[in-house]
Amino acid sequence: MEIIKLKPIFKDYIWGGYRLKNDYGFDTGYDKTAEGWMLACHKDGMNTVDGGEYDGKTLQEVVDEVGKEKLLGKRSDKYPYFPVLIKLIDAYDNLSIQVHPDDKYAREVENEYGKTEMWYVLDAAEGATLIYGFKQEISSQEFKEAIENNTLLDKLNVVNVKKGDTFFIEAGTVHAIGKGAMIAEIQQNSNCTYRVYDYGRVGADGKSRKLHIKKAIDVSKTVPPKYDIKPMGETKYVDKNEVQLITKCDLFSVNRYKCTNRLTLNVSENSFMHILVID
Repeated sequence: MEIIKLKPIFKDYIWGGYRLKNDYGFDTGYDKTAEGWMLACHKDGMNTVDGGEYDGKTLQEVVDEVGKEKLLGKRSDKYPYFPVLIKLIDAYDNLSIQVHPDDKYAREVENEYGKTEMWYVLDAAEGATLIYGFKQEISSQEFKEAIENNTLLDKLNVVNVKKGDTFFIEAGTVHAIGKGAMIAEIQQNSNCTYRVYDYGRVGADGKSRKLHIKKAIDVSKTVPPKYDIKPMGETKYVDKNEVQLITKCDLFSVNRYKCTNRLTLNVSENSFMHILVID
C-alpha cells in the first residue's frame, strides 16, 4: 500500500503564535496559529489526503474504504475509534493549566474517550517552562483550596525545558505548556480537557474562558509525576542512522530517527506508522 500524505488542519486558539507559518512554512489561514493537527480523525478536526490514489478524501473516508484492520492493523479492533491524534503546538503564550480524564470517567461523564499524551520539545526559548504534575502529594481538598485561594501555582511542578526533552502525560496529570515552547504532541484521540486555571484571559467573545473545577478535581492525580523526562530507550544505529525509543505505552510508541542515510522502516501488520518530519 502506498504512503498516504495528509494535509494538516490548524487551530487559532488565543495563545498561538507565528512559527507554524514562519518556521514550518504552512499556509495556516490565520494570523496567529496555535496548533497544526498532523494526524487527525476526530469530530473536531479531520485530515484530508494530499495526492495519490485517495487525494481529497478525508482520513475517515479512507479508513472506511480500505478497511480499518488493513489500514490501521489487527490491534485496531481494540479501539472503536481512530486511536491517535498528533499535533504541532506553538505556545506563543502560556496554555491554560489543565487535566484530562481517563477513559472510564470520560465515557461516563462526557461520552468521549480519555486522553493520555506525550510531548517532545521541538524548540524552547530561553527560560521556557512546562507544568508537570505536583511538587509533592496533596489531598483533593488541598487542591480545591489552592484553586480557590489562587495559590495553585505554588503547588505545581514547574520544569525548565530545552529542545529534545520528553514528557509522558498520563491521564489525570495536571499540566500546561508554557510560552516559548514548540511541542510535538502524540496523544490518545480525544479532545476532552478540563481547565483548572487560565490566567484570567477572555475568549474571542470577550468572556472569561470556561473553567471545569469540579471535574478537574474529580480526575486529577494530586501527586508528583512518576515518569522521567528523558527518552526511555538507548540510542541505536541502523544503517548509520540514529534511532531511539522515546516513549512506549499501551496506546502508542514513539521513536526518534536522525537520518544521515537511507532508512527502510517496516510496518507490522498489527499496527500502523505515522511519520512526522520535524527538521
